[in-house]
Amino acid sequence: MFTPDRWRKSSYSGSGDGNACVEVASLPARTAIRDSKSPARGTLTVPAPAFAAFVDALKRPGGLV
Repeated sequence: MFTPDRWRKSSYSGSGDGNACVEVASLPARTAIRDSKSPARGTLTVPAPAFAAFVDALKRPGGLV
């Protein structure tokens, strides 16, 4: 399995307790997601268009309620 080497974390995560969030990395045609507190525990990958739709839904007023 391909493991990305360029992970990104939200600028909203900040420091201290804000470090408890997810990190994402772009792969060809997929997006990898992992827990920033435990990066070695595993990685979830989803199709890039599905992840983009998920993020877009979160940005809409009301989010994914």
